[in-house]
Amino acid sequence: MYLLAIMAAETSIDLAASYFVPDKLLIEALIAARKRDVRVRILLPGPHIDAFTVKIASKMDWGALLGAGAEIHIYQPTMLHTKLLVIDTEFVSVGSTNFDMRSIRLNDEASLNIYNRDFAAQMTAVFEDDLLSAKSYSLTRWNKRPLREKLSELILLPIKSQL
Repeated sequence: MYLLAIMAAETSIDLAASYFVPDKLLIEALIAARKRDVRVRILLPGPHIDAFTVKIASKMDWGALLGAGAEIHIYQPTMLHTKLLVIDTEFVSVGSTNFDMRSIRLNDEASLNIYNRDFAAQMTAVFEDDLLSAKSYSLTRWNKRPLREKLSELILLPIKSQL
């Protein structure tokens, strides 16, 4: 469902994910959306996260997304445990499904998918309110991340799909 929704997006993708470890296909779909001039905004956990390995594994793919023009924002005040996808201010998916392969392929998850412009507008407002408590993450910052982060990402690569 996530993949189909992203591939169908025409104007905007707003994604809030407590665990963000997409596979190559989802990364490519988000990049393809950017190539169609779709605005892609991703809100991710910041300093307060309960799965540090997920945070490390996630960052490896940020460069490609940022390079394609996707926006990544890091939520600051508390733990972010939101699972929200809003497409074109028309379609909303909300539930327990994380944006990672373990959640999508293995776990028993449930998401409610709603086609309703009014509800989508409300969820976009919630998303944008959360952005006010987030810091934008740049490609320059990603490129300058410490060597220990890069090495940690490589160490976790063999188990990335299980996180």
